[in-house]
Amino acid sequence: MNLDVTALPPFKDFESASRAVLTYLHEQLGFGLWMMTRTEGRDWIVLQVEDHYYNVKEGTVFTWTDSFCSQMVQGFGPRVAPCSREIPVYEAAPIGQQVPIEAYIGVPVNNSDGTLFGTLCAIDPNPQNPDITQQLPVIELLARFLGTVLESDLKALEQERLLERIKQEVLTDELTNVFNRRGWDKAVELEEERARRYGNPVCVMIIDLDGLKSINDNQGHAKGDERIQAAAKCISESVRENDIVARIGGDEFAVLAIECDKKGAEALYKKMSKVLCSNKISASIGKAMRGSEMNITQTMEQADLAMYAQKAQHKSMCDQQNVE
Repeated sequence: MNLDVTALPPFKDFESASRAVLTYLHEQLGFGLWMMTRTEGRDWIVLQVEDHYYNVKEGTVFTWTDSFCSQMVQGFGPRVAPCSREIPVYEAAPIGQQVPIEAYIGVPVNNSDGTLFGTLCAIDPNPQNPDITQQLPVIELLARFLGTVLESDLKALEQERLLERIKQEVLTDELTNVFNRRGWDKAVELEEERARRYGNPVCVMIIDLDGLKSINDNQGHAKGDERIQAAAKCISESVRENDIVARIGGDEFAVLAIECDKKGAEALYKKMSKVLCSNKISASIGKAMRGSEMNITQTMEQADLAMYAQKAQHKSMCDQQNVE
């Protein structure tokens, strides 16, 4: 394979660069499936795909440890396997039991700090000519190129988020100084596009204050506003720097936890619950993770249902205590 850069179409970001590279590699080397993937915990996420056999869709999530790539990055298997069944770890890999794989190519794509972002990889249902191993240096070069584009994209994202926060004033709730509903909707729109493009994990939390109506009725709306402000302060202190906090209703808040996996979401949930409790603020909290088949708006709906389920538990406990 001669690397002819004029054969690569123009690209504007990591996504378009990945598509161009996948198309180019398929045209040059064949293979039934080329993928740009991201690893996230146990998940192996398909970001971009050039598929001519397997019917794999962008956004599909496989189990990382099932894959050939997980063995490759650990050095247990070669980056190019013209006949993958001759490689014991590939022959034993669960992914090979799920789909027919007789040939494999895979190289890591790293973040700027050297950690693994994902892989540039290919599989085919038929063995390939052993001479294909000679193309590995070019494939590795393209993987490093994608890593460089990725780093540039992620830095640009940081700047975008900074500018978004500068613009926050018109999207801020006056009482609490967190995002208002308009700001929340804008943040959801932007982060959904990023999550789709880069496969980053996102958690949504919905927080509804318990007993605010009673405070308003018995102590006045000024006291109720103080409770809302105190809750906003607790929630803002609980989240990480890049997370989004919004007041989306009278006594309802939402958190968009960016680059937050299930473990991080659980830690955030526990921290928020502890901070609210230590400030004597009773609240019902629901959380949900964005999945490959669920966008952030749908995730918000799931978090809302989880919040109402917890609120029903709180009410049941209160009713029981009143009876006793």
